[in-house]
Amino acid sequence: MKKVKVGIVGLGRLGRQHAENLAFRIPNCELTAVCSIIEEEAKKAQEEWGVKYAYTNYDEMIKNEELDAVLIASPSGFHCEQIEKALGANLHVFSEKPLGLYLEEAVRVEESVKKHEDKVFMLGFMRRYDKSYAYAKKKVEKGAIGEPVLIRCYGLDPSKAIGGFMNFAKNNYSGGLFLDMAIHDLDLARWYLNSEAKQVWAIGGAYGYPEIGQLNDAETGAALVKFENGTMGVFVAGRNCSHGYHIETEIIGTEGTLRIGTTPERNMVTVFNETGAVKECSEGFLERFEQAYLSEVEEFINCIREERKPAVTVEDGILSTALGYACKESFETGELVTVQSPHNVTRSTT
Repeated sequence: MKKVKVGIVGLGRLGRQHAENLAFRIPNCELTAVCSIIEEEAKKAQEEWGVKYAYTNYDEMIKNEELDAVLIASPSGFHCEQIEKALGANLHVFSEKPLGLYLEEAVRVEESVKKHEDKVFMLGFMRRYDKSYAYAKKKVEKGAIGEPVLIRCYGLDPSKAIGGFMNFAKNNYSGGLFLDMAIHDLDLARWYLNSEAKQVWAIGGAYGYPEIGQLNDAETGAALVKFENGTMGVFVAGRNCSHGYHIETEIIGTEGTLRIGTTPERNMVTVFNETGAVKECSEGFLERFEQAYLSEVEEFINCIREERKPAVTVEDGILSTALGYACKESFETGELVTVQSPHNVTRSTT
């Protein structure tokens, strides 16, 4: 097959990383078009990377008959509509997480994906493509810790990123702590425990940044989840981590325990000075998961070329969204919530 020609929408922090990977680091792929509602952003990317087309209108970009695929890195609230439009334009689709902010729209996307079975659809749960998380999955499958019974996940953003988040959230792009941040951990729990969620209780608050509370969101939150097979999940998510970007996962089994990222080390260097022995921490998700972001999109391109489907499916997106939405509901109501089956959601007729 010829090179896969891709258009990307969204050129924020993650969008630029994806665009650079498509343009320079992934074989058999060509970044053919970029799209941003900020015209200067699109033109700058076009000039810097030698991209053939630049757009400020997504609908116009997907009309480009040269494109084979679209990568969606726009704010979360736009994902569902843009996925449906791209599939309708006969394009393969890679979308960043989450699949959607509401169950009804996520179900609608699932139906659209099924109608276009000849197209590759992939969701950006990049941690499944991180070497450490993939290795841990293999260890679990081989019985290295017996039967998994509990997963504990920390997902903490650095305090210095709070300003950027507030701009993002004020435009109603976030979806809240559990759908925006914890969604990766919720997906990992389903993956490692091999079960879907049954009940959830979530709490949280805006302790250091009360302005987040004014958005009906939590700065730091926690969720306790019971899964259908009786296993448990404990999830902590926060936006106020003073030491950097801290992603940690622990899987406790009947015969042992696995931990990933217990110390969020930037590299293997230790600095010895008057403050002691210092291990510097990762400062953001692009630094910590640089390889995973590359590997997941490389897999997307390979799936198109080899005419096969990726392991991460639209169902993973919809079920993780259902769990994330249940966490959001529990946090907002203070009640224990039974996770709703996405397929029992009443569909809009509009």
